[in-house]
Amino acid sequence: MLLDCAQHLSANGELDDRKNHASLIDKFTLSKQSGATEKDCDNELPSADGKEDSVMCSTTDLFQLPYEYYRKGDVLIGEMTSQLGCMMDEISFSEHPKTKFADQLLATPKNYQHVLSLALAVEEINENPKILSNVSLGFHTYDSYTNERMTHQNTLKLLSSTERIVPNFICDRKKNMIAVIGGQDSDITLHMAIILDIYKIAQVAYCVLAPVRSIKAQLPSLYRMVPKEIYQYKGIAQLLLHFQWIWVGIIATDDESGETFLEILIPLLSQHGICTAFYQKMPSLSQAMENFSSLDVIRSTSVRFITSKVKVLTVCAEPKTIAALIWIIYLFSLLKGIRETSIGKVWIMTAQWNFSPELLHKDFDIQVFDGTLSFAIHSNERQTFTSFLKTLNPNTANGDGFLRIFWEQAFNCFFSDSNEYKERIDSCTGLEKLESLPQTLFEISMTGQSYSIYNAVHAIAHSLHRMHSSMSKHRAMAKKSKLDHKNLKSWQLHYFLRSISFNNSVGETVSFDENRELAAGFDIMNWVTFPNQSFLRMKVGRMDPQASQNQEFTLNKEDIMWNSVLNQVPPFALCNDHCHQGYVREKKEGKPFCCYDCAPCPDGMISNQKDMDNCFKCPENQFPNKGQNQCIQKAFNFLSFSEPLGLTLAFMALSFSLITAFILGIFTKHQDTPIVKANNRELTYFLLISLLLCFLCSFLFIGWPHTVTCYLRQAAFGILFSVAVSCILAKTITVVLAFLATKPGSRMRKWVGKILTYFVLLGSSFIQMSICAVWICTAPPFPDFDFHSLTEEIVVECNEGSATMFYCVLGYLGLLAFVSFTMAFHARKLPDSFNEAKFITFSMLVFCSVWLSFVPSYLSTKGKHMVAVEIFSILASSAGLLGCIFAPKCYIILLKPNLNRKDHLFRRNWE
Repeated sequence: MLLDCAQHLSANGELDDRKNHASLIDKFTLSKQSGATEKDCDNELPSADGKEDSVMCSTTDLFQLPYEYYRKGDVLIGEMTSQLGCMMDEISFSEHPKTKFADQLLATPKNYQHVLSLALAVEEINENPKILSNVSLGFHTYDSYTNERMTHQNTLKLLSSTERIVPNFICDRKKNMIAVIGGQDSDITLHMAIILDIYKIAQVAYCVLAPVRSIKAQLPSLYRMVPKEIYQYKGIAQLLLHFQWIWVGIIATDDESGETFLEILIPLLSQHGICTAFYQKMPSLSQAMENFSSLDVIRSTSVRFITSKVKVLTVCAEPKTIAALIWIIYLFSLLKGIRETSIGKVWIMTAQWNFSPELLHKDFDIQVFDGTLSFAIHSNERQTFTSFLKTLNPNTANGDGFLRIFWEQAFNCFFSDSNEYKERIDSCTGLEKLESLPQTLFEISMTGQSYSIYNAVHAIAHSLHRMHSSMSKHRAMAKKSKLDHKNLKSWQLHYFLRSISFNNSVGETVSFDENRELAAGFDIMNWVTFPNQSFLRMKVGRMDPQASQNQEFTLNKEDIMWNSVLNQVPPFALCNDHCHQGYVREKKEGKPFCCYDCAPCPDGMISNQKDMDNCFKCPENQFPNKGQNQCIQKAFNFLSFSEPLGLTLAFMALSFSLITAFILGIFTKHQDTPIVKANNRELTYFLLISLLLCFLCSFLFIGWPHTVTCYLRQAAFGILFSVAVSCILAKTITVVLAFLATKPGSRMRKWVGKILTYFVLLGSSFIQMSICAVWICTAPPFPDFDFHSLTEEIVVECNEGSATMFYCVLGYLGLLAFVSFTMAFHARKLPDSFNEAKFITFSMLVFCSVWLSFVPSYLSTKGKHMVAVEIFSILASSAGLLGCIFAPKCYIILLKPNLNRKDHLFRRNWE
């Protein structure tokens, strides 16, 4: 609890002495401003009772620094900036503790923007009648000096009413500190939070890396005006995946922040299929200066990762990491004996990345970082900030203790009243232009961290405004009543700050999520450097978790300017070369999963992208090309009239049909001749007509299969050939019976006649027709596509429907042929000049030979060739019947008419 120290000290009669101490402190501060040498504080400040007071000589109590910025207001906002740096003597405890600077390092002029963004925001709020119209907002800024002791000291000063640190007492109610903004990095933030959390004072930090894992639980008074850092890690993973960089190096400082960075990023990259080629923890420069073994680590590290083949390096870009990194590259260039302008790598930096002069050696070339990609706290251009910068005047600082030192170090000059002013050094006039400064020193546009500070001030102001509105409604006060700032407690702000949501001056929504972190994302920046040590920073993408699905990560890679020394842009970041299309990755034993061999795809499978893990089959209507990297549309395979094979078979079928018709015509014309009348003239006509139709049914097999043609193909073939073979069987039986009937006393005379002939013909044919009818009624043939028989073609075919029924048709046809052949074979030597038995024997021998060879040929071919085999078998067997039976008769009719006489019909040869 804070106590009223004015009342407390008055009661003990010590107030006047404390006032004397305060005046002495002021004198000490002025002496530092005028360049006075350091003095022991225990000799400078007497105690209240005139004796030496060791308590007042504590390091964190008495040493006063001139660098602060104070602007009076009814309500104050504290700020801890990190503009200056220092090295301090260690406390030996051999004498009274005292603060003593061993040396003061260069300032960071860039960070002066953090102070100015706070001042601009406060000025805008005070000029805005819609926010805190009756209350003025002020601020008090100290520097952390990037030092733990000074951070603790100046944090306590922000909480103290006077320059003297008097914890837990309120000595001046005019100083009402409602919230504090800072710090820039996680260490400074944590040092501040440890103290501020005790007093429940809201702290709005702008450090990219969180100081602890669970801010909500461990630091309940801390807010972060930066997005949740996991979005940055996810953004890094998405960026690497976008360019297919899966073999990367990671660099971080050897401290808790670096350990956290590695602990989160490495597993996340692994989940996205990205391998870590190496990760390097580097000691900071301060550690290296204190411990030469750390310097050896930096030196050895320079050779390791700079000479590595890894093309992409991800860096936890805190200032101390970058300082060590820059010196690594500088040392490497010294080892090489050359001035390195680039090491041929792509840098991916976190949001802390920036070019700062205290990190740059005079011989260091920033073009090493040309083409760097970095994440940045989302910001938006504020035109009023540039105008605000033009109003700065170091001759009238108006309480700004940072302005003069910034001016001197930025423009490399000294003011005439400065203790360090020398004749040979340029004199500061105060008229120098900030826009003339190189960007490594100072940027005119508002940076991401300055934008966060700007939003933090507005968030605090809007929270105060809501608090005032809430109190006014609760107490039934007038809307324009003044906020009772004297009795305002800092812990009251938390309720309103946690749920704050407003649109800032550029129209962007500012709010905190459930973990009191900014509900926003990161920008992706591209850094282009130039030989004159200047640079250009371009926004090329965004990692926005608030965007719609699949739009969280956006990148305009066409806008990226890459390092000019890269052989290929974007470069490859792989453990080994890509596996090209037609190949798949095979894991290398004992190597990370990103290292692999390339194996060709198996036959019938393809890979159409680089670095695929598995080959895959083409769709049914496509097939792989020779390179096995693309699917080609299959052509349709069917026996067409337009191709040579189909045309040849059609021509043959037509020719044999004409020949058959010609023979039929001859037999019709000479129907009364003995040779025609012999062996049943009607059966001859039936046989010729059936053979004619057999030749013509070949046309059903040629062309695109349709439902009708599929129905008729095999049925017509089976029935017509059954009729033809039945005619031959009937003719054979007729020959045998006719011979037997001529013997004296033969009983076969009663069987000789047309009735038996027609019975054999119709009976044999009816059985085949019955089989075909059952086939068509139960499982008829149908048009079908066969995608698998041929690799590169789709077979358009008539599916038989039932293979069993198809082979039943062939089997019955074979049975008829076998019976006919057997009978004809036995009757081939009967003594008859017109005996057809021997011709039927030859014809059936040809017929059976053709169809016996058909079965294996048919089963061993695919597609249109299978159809061609069947057509050829139909033509060959039909031609065999036609030729063997009718060729001799036509020869006699046309060429030997003298033999076509009746006296030859019953000629017997008894020899």
